[in-house]
Amino acid sequence: MFLSGDRPYMTARLADFLNGYIEFREFDPKELHLLEALRTLRMMHYAAWIARRWNDPAFPQAFPWFNTGRYWDEHILALREQAALMDEPPLVWD
Repeated sequence: MFLSGDRPYMTARLADFLNGYIEFREFDPKELHLLEALRTLRMMHYAAWIARRWNDPAFPQAFPWFNTGRYWDEHILALREQAALMDEPPLVWD
């Protein structure tokens, strides 16, 4: 979620994030290829979390867009975009 936008913007934010991160913990740049896969997993887990809780009366009120065709069309499109991003080279951290 922190790294969204076009590739140059994401690369700059990645540098900001990792420069702060390495003050507390080491980071192996070989793991950068996992970013888009983990983002895709987060998107899928979020939708699954709502679906699992849908019978709770609070959930249809809190997420009224969840059971609409538009939401699912957009969700599928986003997952297709993620699949394409996973085929691209990972972001580079200098």
